[in-house]
This record gives sequence, C-alpha cells and structure tokens, in this order.
Amino acid sequence: MFKLRLLATVLIVAPYVLMTSASAWDVLPTTAPAPADNPTTEEKVELGKMLYHDPRLSSTGTVSCSSCHNTMLGGEDNRANSMGVNGQTGGRSAPTVWNSAFNAVQFWDGRAPSLEAQAAGPVTNPIEMGMKDWDAVVARLKTIKGYNQAFATAFGDNSVSKENATKAIAAYERTLITPNSPYDQYVSGDKTALTEQQVRGMNKVAELGCTSCHSGAAFNGAGAFQTFPIHENAYFSAQYHFKKDKGLAEVTKNEADEGLWKVPTLRNIALTAPYFHNGSVKTLEEAIKIMGKLQLDKDLSKEEVADIEAFLEGLTGQFPKQTMPTLPPTLGNTVN
Repeated sequence: MFKLRLLATVLIVAPYVLMTSASAWDVLPTTAPAPADNPTTEEKVELGKMLYHDPRLSSTGTVSCSSCHNTMLGGEDNRANSMGVNGQTGGRSAPTVWNSAFNAVQFWDGRAPSLEAQAAGPVTNPIEMGMKDWDAVVARLKTIKGYNQAFATAFGDNSVSKENATKAIAAYERTLITPNSPYDQYVSGDKTALTEQQVRGMNKVAELGCTSCHSGAAFNGAGAFQTFPIHENAYFSAQYHFKKDKGLAEVTKNEADEGLWKVPTLRNIALTAPYFHNGSVKTLEEAIKIMGKLQLDKDLSKEEVADIEAFLEGLTGQFPKQTMPTLPPTLGNTVN
C-alpha cells in the first residue's frame, strides 16, 4: 500500500519528473523483464497459456482469463463492463493484457504490484470467475491428470499450487508484447513509417503535455498514478459519470486517493474501445476530446483531435501469433 501512495505522490507533486527518467519516444522492447523468483521458461509459458484459456478455473466452468482479456483481439473484450460467471457484470472495463508486462502495477486502481499478484485476483472474485478460494482451485486442478504432469514439467513433482499457477500465468502474459508499430519504426529511423498527419499528432501530444503522464516505451508512465478528472465539466460529468468510481481510494479507503488511477498504456488503444475505467466512452475521437478538456482544460480543435487520433492509430503494434493450447481433459466426469 505504501508503494501505491508513493507513486501517487510522486506524480501529483512533480508530474514532469517522469520525462526526465523515461523518454517520450522510446521503442517498445521485444522481451519483458521477469522477476528473480519467476524466470521465464518455455514450460511455464505453455502451462500458463493453458491456465489462461481454461474456463475450468471458474466456478461455472464458463469463464477464463481470456474471456475478458482476449488475445485474439486487443487483449480485452470491447465491452463497457466484462461479464463473469452467471452473467454478472462489474463496474469497470477490462484493461488490455497486451504489454501489461510493462506495467509497474496492475488493475485500473493499481492494487496488484505484479502480474503474479494480478493473476490471483479474478479467479476468486465472486463476480468474475467465482471460485470459493484458491484451495478449491488447486483441488480441482489436482483432479486433472494432465495438469499434474504440466506442473511437474514446469516446476517439479507435486507442484500444483496457487503460487505456481499464478507464476505460470504471469510467465505467459510476459510473452504478450506488440512491438514494431509504425511509431516504433519511425523513431527507429524509418521516417516513412508514419504519415504527415500522424507526425503532426505525435508533435501535438508532446506540445500539449500528454507525455508527462503517458511516458516511456509503453506510454503508461512507468507505474505512475494520476487524478482523473482533474478539471470539472458539468456536461461530461452528467454524460459519463467518471467520479462514481473512486479509483485508488476504493483500495486504500483514504479520501486523499479519490480519483487516482493508474496511467493506462496508449499502445494498441485504437483496438480497445470503449474507453476509460468505466468503459463509458465509445469512440477514440470522443476520448481524445475528453482528455483535452478534463486533464488539460483545453478545447481541442477538430483538426487537432484528428491528428492525435491518427498518431494513436500508429501505436498499434505487431501481434505475435497465438496458437490455442490443447487443454488437459477431465476424463469420464465433470469438474463442476
């Protein structure tokens, strides 16, 4: 919790500090760093891919991680509010899993300090995947012979556990990187990779100060938090209800944290509508207008919005080919 408060404080007190530590025009790395206690291996990635796509990790056997974070699309589900077990929906829009390895914290409110910690949450969330607890998850996995074998290959004998399951899922998610976008090609020296309009948009986001928050290779501020919205606007408040959810304060229960949110990535943002934490904004064009007004207190012209939108479309990267895993079967019975 202290880490969350510290990150929030750094951004609020000195919002331009980020620019001194991370260039606004960094190329996205092709590999993600792994923590010392969870080095990436092929065996972990393969196991993690199975677990990520397996609906048997949910109470009803109908919802998997990929249900809300679809790696066949933009890494989420293009819904305002994702649907969990028994048709339930939460209050937030699913963030993209693509390039999430470059987030210093996970979830919209930043409550998870790592991919491993994030992977543990949805499985036992009563609205999302609905398992009673991780003991029930582990017990279920142990009844599936193929999972016992896969865990043994990745972690050693008798290794089916919450810790190893979340480590495997995180290892798989660290492979979900989308490099070599037109933007990456442009800043790497190919000045034909972006159109003139996209270059104008790139210059405009720097001029406006967008990159003071959306900085670094993933355009996500390297784990920083920012208040949203900063500026009041009666029309947008009535239309989109951004303040209904208190953000970081939902976790810390501290009034000073109300409206603080993890800075989200701009990578592949053209693919991840609807926008904002509550998924209330349907188009990228409208999202740009809102950010201009609520964060910068500026009424962006139609031409400025179009240029910025064109640049953001240039942040769509190359997606690694995804092959669906063959899940280990439950033989002669059901897990439900």
